[in-house]
Amino acid sequence: MSPTSDVPKRWTRRQLLATSLGGIAVLVGAGVTGIELITHGVIPGRLALDELEGACTVPAPLLRFTGTGISKSGSFYSSARHREVGYTIAWPPGHPVGSPLPLIVMLHGYGANHSNALSGMTPAQAVALEVDGRPLPPMAMVTVDGGDGYWNPHPGDNPMAMVISELIPMCQGLNLGKGPARIGTMGISMGGYGALLFAEKYPELIQAAAAISPAIWTSYDQARAANPGAYASPSAFVSADVVTHAAELSSTSVRVASGDDDPFHPGVLSLIEKLPRGATVDLSKGCHTGPFFLSQELPSLVFLGLHLTL
Repeated sequence: MSPTSDVPKRWTRRQLLATSLGGIAVLVGAGVTGIELITHGVIPGRLALDELEGACTVPAPLLRFTGTGISKSGSFYSSARHREVGYTIAWPPGHPVGSPLPLIVMLHGYGANHSNALSGMTPAQAVALEVDGRPLPPMAMVTVDGGDGYWNPHPGDNPMAMVISELIPMCQGLNLGKGPARIGTMGISMGGYGALLFAEKYPELIQAAAAISPAIWTSYDQARAANPGAYASPSAFVSADVVTHAAELSSTSVRVASGDDDPFHPGVLSLIEKLPRGATVDLSKGCHTGPFFLSQELPSLVFLGLHLTL
């Protein structure tokens, strides 16, 4: 039987996604985060994916840049992750290495790494974006290899500790993210979830968080059925459930964006119900695809610029 021939055309995109997964969320379409469950062979049929990708496309934003920032890539041995990890740091145009700047920790999605954490642009381009003909407030950005464990601690691999105890101090040694209101998190999909998780766990360190299409499950069983490696145990899920602990964001400026046809949307709606008053929420047309991610990167950076450069 063809994987698409018996799919009724009257079904919505979300219904098709849910049916293909037995009710479990999946990343659909080409995107910098990687194709999470497609790589596991959960969704069958290239034709179905092509149809979904076309149906989910949102208008491409018109992006303009004030030149290109400076970037530096390298690696270090992470004691928290027990392996070498790569990273990239970018400075905005006109701000050489050593300039004191706020810091955005950009967390990549599943299947990605420090080199492709953003959708459709590099960190050096992201910090050089213009808004209405004017440059963003000057901010630096760092990306790093966090693996595919959803940025929460696993036995022998703790990407959260790597970011908090190793990466951020390294950046602060370069005069980035020092002082009050100077560090924000941002991420797409798994990285969007991570951006919220870090802000909940370290509210004294992270002043703002911007999550694009965060990959949020509402139960351990749901998460394990979709991605067995996302959490090490039921107790690990409870500890790292951003919905349950959303009240910890009361002192953090938060922005969450999700597409109406994103299969993670139900989890995002559960989160929104628990977010502290004042959080910025953008629910609009779109799916869990590269075009939606790209459309939300500039608004997320504008939000972080507003709250990190007061």
